[in-house]
Amino acid sequence: MHDPLTAPPEAIREALRMLGIRRFLLGMHDPAFPSIPEEDTGRGSPYGAGARSLLTFAGSLGFNGLQLGPQGITSLDNASPYDGTLFSRNPLSLALLPLTGDDWGALLRRETLAAVVAQRPSTDPARTCHAYAWRAQERILGEVWMRFKQHQTQGTLPELTGEFSRFGRDNEEWLVRDGLYEVLSRSYGGHSWRNWSGTPHAHLDRRLWQTHGVTAGQAAQRRQSLLAQYGEALAAYACIQFLLHRQHRALREDAGRLGIELFGDLQIGFSERDAWFAQSFLLPGYVMGAPPSRTNPEGQPWNYSLLDPDQYFAGPSNQLGPALRFLQQRLAKMLREFDGLRIDHPHGLICPWVYRAGQADPLAAVQGGARLFASPDLPDHPELARFAIAQPEQIQWKRPRFADDWVHTLTEEQVSRYAILFEAIIQAARDNGREPHAIACEILSTQPYPIQRVMERYGLGRFRVTQKADLANPADVYRSENAQPEDWIMLGNHDTPPIWLLAEQWQRSGQIRQQAEYLAARLCPDNEDRETWAARIAADSGTLVQAKAADLFAGPATNVMLFFTDLFGMTEIYNRPGVISETNWSLRLPANFADQYRHRLTRNRALNIPQALAIALRARNRDGTPAGLLDALDRLAAETCRT
Repeated sequence: MHDPLTAPPEAIREALRMLGIRRFLLGMHDPAFPSIPEEDTGRGSPYGAGARSLLTFAGSLGFNGLQLGPQGITSLDNASPYDGTLFSRNPLSLALLPLTGDDWGALLRRETLAAVVAQRPSTDPARTCHAYAWRAQERILGEVWMRFKQHQTQGTLPELTGEFSRFGRDNEEWLVRDGLYEVLSRSYGGHSWRNWSGTPHAHLDRRLWQTHGVTAGQAAQRRQSLLAQYGEALAAYACIQFLLHRQHRALREDAGRLGIELFGDLQIGFSERDAWFAQSFLLPGYVMGAPPSRTNPEGQPWNYSLLDPDQYFAGPSNQLGPALRFLQQRLAKMLREFDGLRIDHPHGLICPWVYRAGQADPLAAVQGGARLFASPDLPDHPELARFAIAQPEQIQWKRPRFADDWVHTLTEEQVSRYAILFEAIIQAARDNGREPHAIACEILSTQPYPIQRVMERYGLGRFRVTQKADLANPADVYRSENAQPEDWIMLGNHDTPPIWLLAEQWQRSGQIRQQAEYLAARLCPDNEDRETWAARIAADSGTLVQAKAADLFAGPATNVMLFFTDLFGMTEIYNRPGVISETNWSLRLPANFADQYRHRLTRNRALNIPQALAIALRARNRDGTPAGLLDALDRLAAETCRT
């Protein structure tokens, strides 16, 4: 029997074409990638051999895109990628096994890697060992730098060292500032820059990038002194970043050969490292969070810095100010490295929800916050009036401030002002040859009117997370039939429970019947009895999940995204928003992920893509689908389950 997971997916590709699916993305964060045993230090990497196997596997299932999470540097105590650096890549994602080979100048000894792998704690192979990998990295990276430096000194591997020199010149600005933060943070005991103290230079180190005021000259002198003092450490930092970026380029090339696009994640939050550099053009006194909403009634106090609108432009001729220049530099880098972008929380770019910084009760503060550009006359936030775009007569004052219709009308000129940061994204995409549809906007349960107008301006869609659909409300935004062609539809994401866990809960609570009846109305072919079809779906939670997967492809949305936990049948939660826990961000695929996937398919506990496509085609194209295509999909679905 042939293995359907390695068979050419012509039938799958044709089915996606007939269903009008433009992009079919698999969502994975760096630590979650599988590793082969020889390279497994307790955390995945998108650049290792295990990741290449997953990429081939994804292509065989018809995926034409891979959605990565933010790839910035995280801390020992906080593994959230959404708090990571905006420019520097996380050294924990460096694939180590390739560095032991001659092509990379044997930058790492095999025995060093073997020792780190052997000492890895014996834990669940489906969980990362974040703390162990984080601590082991210092020893590894020190050796990599020393051996790289030997090649530089001896003149061996001139191509690699020459490429490093060019990388350093092209990326000097962010390499220097991020590298300086690294060495300074260590010298102050690993603390955030906000808490640096105890040295004669601490007040300058906290404001090292001050560009105006009486300390600007002193800060510049201090920077030069630090560059001289830490030249070796900065070169080592740049070297590791160079290797990471080189491996990323190789991944993108390999993915391209498989017809798979790489999507990056433009996170909305600033890391402490980036806020340290950007503090002179960040909004003082306020931070960003998530307001109360249908799916998150309490809101979330993210404590994220945000760009100061007064710093978007500079001078009487409205030249680019430091805030917009910073955003443009970030966009240029990401669009050189990715084929598309996921925009994390576009609200933060268009109409951010802000609250006062440094409050004793952050949750109460975020609940009493306001929209930065829609607060012309709030007695508890008078400081925001100067930023107001929406005027008092355009606001429904009796509605909650966070309501989608708080602002109810806008002129085109006002929409342009709301769109200043988003226009920078669109223009950067165009400048780099990307179409607007290569941008996925994470708009979830709420879409305030200003965001709606900006999205309409650029023809962009929103996210439709079908597990959250209110089946009692025909107009609910998460129901698949209410999607628009430009939307992105998915069962869940990194912040939601996996669909398999939910389906089991629905079955125990009796809600599965309502889910099945809804799906029957969406998917049941005309020649079958709808009641019988719904009863069959309701009889087993796995069968219900397969139908919910089919529902993604049967609706109007042309972009489908699956998070890896849903594809592989996982029931553990990847991340509980607003909760600090060692289990958050720790799920990963084991080395035998393909065997595990096959085994779960035999029990109807992993997504059967050919089956989902066949169901969707029978629902969408009852008379227009070639019988041969349906037969081919049915064979693939059956053989997948038998393998």
